[in-house]
Amino acid sequence: MTPPTSRIVAGVGSRWPLLILGAPMVLLLAVPFLALGFSSSPADVSAGIADPIFGPALWLSVRTTLVSLVIVVLAGTPLAWWLAVGVPSRTRVVEVLVDLPIVMPPAVVGIALLQTFGRGGVFGPLLESMGVQVPFTATAVVLAQVVVSAPFYVQAAAAAFRRVEPDLLIVGRTLGQSSRGAFLRIAVPLALPGLVGGAALAWARALGEFGATLLFAGNLTGTTQTMPLAIYQALESDVRVAVALSLVLAAVSVLLLVALRAAPRAWGLLHSSTLARGVRSAGEARP
Repeated sequence: MTPPTSRIVAGVGSRWPLLILGAPMVLLLAVPFLALGFSSSPADVSAGIADPIFGPALWLSVRTTLVSLVIVVLAGTPLAWWLAVGVPSRTRVVEVLVDLPIVMPPAVVGIALLQTFGRGGVFGPLLESMGVQVPFTATAVVLAQVVVSAPFYVQAAAAAFRRVEPDLLIVGRTLGQSSRGAFLRIAVPLALPGLVGGAALAWARALGEFGATLLFAGNLTGTTQTMPLAIYQALESDVRVAVALSLVLAAVSVLLLVALRAAPRAWGLLHSSTLARGVRSAGEARP
């Protein structure tokens, strides 16, 4: 039975005119991806995958995005928890700094990284004295991916932690858990869907990073050329390779979107048991 509130909301305005008015936007969003999917034959896709730049670009993208994801999760989770439980007047400035890469153009992020880690940058002389070069290396690719993707994870993780009931943490503390134990055994399991969703978004953003990587790491085949950069290069020589790379990225994005949509439903079935295990673990840890 439809709840009364849902019936009232559904009755505000006729739905068909709204759908007709919104149809151009749906078409604008859907048609380009449909065109991409039907633009090449299987033979063209196979030829594109067989191109020499495909394999190295794919492997570099997978390797660097996984490294950047680990860095983002390990450093971003405690930061997200601090933002979630901290006093707003103290966390506001940090929240603005975390969100900056989202509103900054990727080219600006790339230049900022150069001014930080380049030879003439803030840490340039120190790195040069140690014999370390960051720009135009795989390390630069990882740094660019971390900077542009971290806000997506931190925001999602902080929102997930804010939905954790404080009373559950209090129960864990009264049963003998330390602050760290309550965080790891209760807060993290309960916020896990949001953490996983944020990690998936961060990984997708890192996988598609282009502008900051191009300016900070360059486009060196086999060294810093990720899949988006390979698409850019392939457009100048062989469109089939560009389409093949684009189809791979599009397929990954679709799979991530489907997984993110399905995760809350699956988690709903496990939520009760997870909560019970967390509280039980807190009780077992009581001295």
